[in-house]
Formats: sequence, structure tokens, C-alpha cells
Amino acid sequence: MPRKPRPAKPTVTLTRRLPDAVESRMGELFDARLRTDDRPMTRDELAMAMQQCDVLVPTVTDPLDADLIEQAGDRLQLIASFGSGVDHIDLHAARRKGIIVTNTPGVLTEDTADMTMALILSVPRRLAEGEKLVRSGTWAGWSPSSMLGHRIGGKRLGIVGMGRIGQAVARRAAAFGLAISYHNRHRLPEAVERETGALWHADLDMLLETSDIISVHCPLNDDSRGMIDARRIALLEPTAYFINTSRAEITDEAALVDALAAGRIAGAGLDVYAHEPAVDPRLLALSNVVLLPHVGSATFEGRDATGAKVITNIRTWVDGHRPPDQVLEGWV
Repeated sequence: MPRKPRPAKPTVTLTRRLPDAVESRMGELFDARLRTDDRPMTRDELAMAMQQCDVLVPTVTDPLDADLIEQAGDRLQLIASFGSGVDHIDLHAARRKGIIVTNTPGVLTEDTADMTMALILSVPRRLAEGEKLVRSGTWAGWSPSSMLGHRIGGKRLGIVGMGRIGQAVARRAAAFGLAISYHNRHRLPEAVERETGALWHADLDMLLETSDIISVHCPLNDDSRGMIDARRIALLEPTAYFINTSRAEITDEAALVDALAAGRIAGAGLDVYAHEPAVDPRLLALSNVVLLPHVGSATFEGRDATGAKVITNIRTWVDGHRPPDQVLEGWV
């Protein structure tokens, strides 16, 4: 496919509101089409935007399937996604159309690992329940038998997906006295295992059976979708806790809710949901679950760094070079 000319000042369409500093810089460098509100674009709005710009800057809330990409105008040459995940973009369709796709890896690792560690601490120690008790006005004061939880020191954390974020979680967890096991498609180098003290499990079932806390950190793809299904959830001990700050679709959410409601596992900490922003009403009714509104990466610093990477990818592309964060079809 012949290379299209790259405009010196491309039309760049944003699908969501981004931090002021990011939008301001984009306005200086590009013909930036900004959003006036922060609701996700409808499918028709996305289709129209993709026909009228050189560069689209979508987020995880914008599913760009094969049909939408096929309908994109000839102008669209770059999809510079705001975020590290690209499971919302059909990479095969983009390649067929000659559209480059970029993402922003690495910038949200520490923020997501911090939030994961917060959930690992808060679920066994019942912090959300305690906060609600204080606010209710019914707290009767300290008691030696009140609000008892479980210590995490000495427990085993099983990490599903030991990439950047998984490794960052492992380093934090080790400092709290947790033993670390992990499951990955490929075993990590010995130096990384030694640094984190992590034990590799080639068999995911064995990891689930032997861990006190499970934390999910793998990307969403054909292999991982539905990977933690009802059968595997049943492998967890009744005293186990389940943490997910990755993608909800990796887990059978209905089976997880069933296990939580029946007391077949002790609790969960969730930052992602199968039908966001809707949350299963049964989850809302459970006291042994900490629910967060998809804020694992929500820091000022992280959002600004993500925007800076998007801008770098666009500028590099404009200059005729391969963007540093170009995503290939086999990325996941």
C-alpha cells in the first residue's frame, strides 16, 4: 500500500476530555478538535470523526471494531490511543486499512500497582466496611471482637500476568510480607524472579489452588477472555480473596458474584466491571467486596504522562518516522 502524505499540521480529533495541559499543547501543535463534554462518543459520532480527521485519539471507552475502521475516511492514518490497552481496537482491520495504531505503555504502571496494593490491603482488613460503619453513625466504639479482618503478612499472593504492572505489584507485596507466586505465558528471567522472590506456576489451576490472594494483571485478548471461569473460581479456597484492576472480561463476572454471595470465597476488590458503568446489583449488595470506579490509573501525573506520550507518537509520525509506541498485530 503506497504511503499517504503526512500533513504538517494534522487534524487530531479527541474522543474524550483530556487534562487541560494536554489539550492546550495539542492545540498548539495540531489542528485539534476537542470535546466540549466528557461523555463517550456514540457509534455514529465515532464514524463521523474517523471520516474527518488525520489522527484519532480514542480511549478505552471507544470500541473501534472492524466495521467502524473499514468505514473510516481515507484521511485517517493514525489511531493514537490514550492508554496502554488496545483491546478496544481491531488491530487486524487497522492494518488492512493502512492505519497505524499507537498506545502509551509504561506510564500507568506505578499508579495501577499502588491501587492494586490498596485493594489487597483493604479487602482482608474490611476497610470499606469500617468506613461505612463510621459514617452510618452506629459505631459503638472499639471492641476486641469488632470488625476483625485478616493480616496479609505471611499469605501467598498469586499474580496472573507478570508484566510491568504485575512485577510492580510483586515488589510492593513483598515489602508487606507476602509470598509471591505468578502465572505467565513465559517464565520470567531468573534475575526478575530473584528480585521479587516470585515462584512461577506454569499451571494456572495450581496457582489458583495454592494462593490466598489472586490479583489479575494480564491484557485482554483471545487467550485471556473468560480465562478465570466458573471452574477456575471454584478452585479458590473459601478463605481466598480476588483482586482485579485489569479487564473485567478476563473473569466470568456472574460466576464470581455467585461465589462471593455463597461465601465460597472470602471477598474481592474490583476496579473493572463487565458492563461499565453499570455494576451488577448483586455486587453492590455484598459487604465483602470493595468496589472502585475504574480509577486504577487515575492520577494527575499519570494522565499528563499519558497525554505526553500521545503527543510524542503523533509528532514522530508527522515527522515521517515510526512512532515509538506503534502497536503491531501480535502485540497481545
